[in-house]
Amino acid sequence: MAESVTIAVDVMGGDLGPSVVLAGASQALQADPDLHLVLVGPAGEVEPFAAAHDRVSAVVATEVIAMAEHPANAVRAKKDSSIVVGCRLVKEGAAAGFFSAGSTGACLAAATLVVGRVKGVKRPALGQVLPAYQRPCLLIDVGANADCKPEYLVQFAQMGAVYMEAIMGVESPRVGLLNIGSEDTKGNEFAQKAHGLLAASVPQFAGNCEGGDLMAGAFDVVVCDGFTGNVCLKTIEGTAKTLFKYVKDALMGSLPSKLGALLVKGNLSALKVKLSPDTYGGAPLLGVKGAVIVGHGSSNATAIKNGIAVAAAAVRADVAGVIAATVGRAEKAAEAAVAVEGAAAADGTAPAVGDTAAADAAAAAGTPAGGEGEAAASDAR
Repeated sequence: MAESVTIAVDVMGGDLGPSVVLAGASQALQADPDLHLVLVGPAGEVEPFAAAHDRVSAVVATEVIAMAEHPANAVRAKKDSSIVVGCRLVKEGAAAGFFSAGSTGACLAAATLVVGRVKGVKRPALGQVLPAYQRPCLLIDVGANADCKPEYLVQFAQMGAVYMEAIMGVESPRVGLLNIGSEDTKGNEFAQKAHGLLAASVPQFAGNCEGGDLMAGAFDVVVCDGFTGNVCLKTIEGTAKTLFKYVKDALMGSLPSKLGALLVKGNLSALKVKLSPDTYGGAPLLGVKGAVIVGHGSSNATAIKNGIAVAAAAVRADVAGVIAATVGRAEKAAEAAVAVEGAAAADGTAPAVGDTAAADAAAAAGTPAGGEGEAAASDAR
């Protein structure tokens, strides 16, 4: 018997309307007998569903944040929106996790400003599980932080490794840095600085990952800034859709090919499921207290179901707690390294702090700066 867990669900999130979200919620309840849901949205949508289903309660929200609205401004102005109310339920302990297929930027803003960051985390980051060859890979960040400092990528790597181990069952995840070449010296100043910090601070770091290797399965976690990650993710998704169109055109081009298509129909269907983002449900927002999963705006019922399931799994694995412990250990190790180097520098036996990778690692493990969470919240639109 699994641990009982309560997840808040934004009924107004997604492009396909509340009926699709409710259908996904129903599927999630059927798949997990220990799951409880709190549906957040207009009374006319959430109350009838809650009345008709066990293990479901309703919380009315009178406002909705539209996709085009400025995330941080909307979160401040619409205190009774389904996204803000859902995050507030997590903050208050009425739910352990939150799922929404609504505005990514608004989810990030609300999670950062309402739920709050894990102590020591500079910037929460969105990760997306990719169907890499042989085994999945987590690309992080995919849109939460368009502008990054190299030290942010160290925490992205730490948080991504925790997620892949706890949720995807990958032991000692191999971490890579998305870069233009495999050699240590490749990339711009940002990439080279990030490489040094990752090598000094992340035991699982296995070097640079070129774009062509991202889907090859050589890495379990690949880190990058949110701008690069978002472009990369959408390129992969667009390529997959285009490829299937080409395959369909080829198979439907003649009678013999149509007959061949019948023979491989089952295999193609299985491949489509494997490559579909719906299979993984949504992107985890790592670095905030509680479990927050952001689904695609185009999420269908299957994607909603899987997104809710991922949120429940993250709660049961205490991903936020493990991230807090991991970041805390990194901070203490960096502080110890600084103390040792500082003492050595004072004795004249070593370079001053700041000249070595240990000092860089210390900078990477620092505490969050005031106001950065709000800035990050406005990056994802």
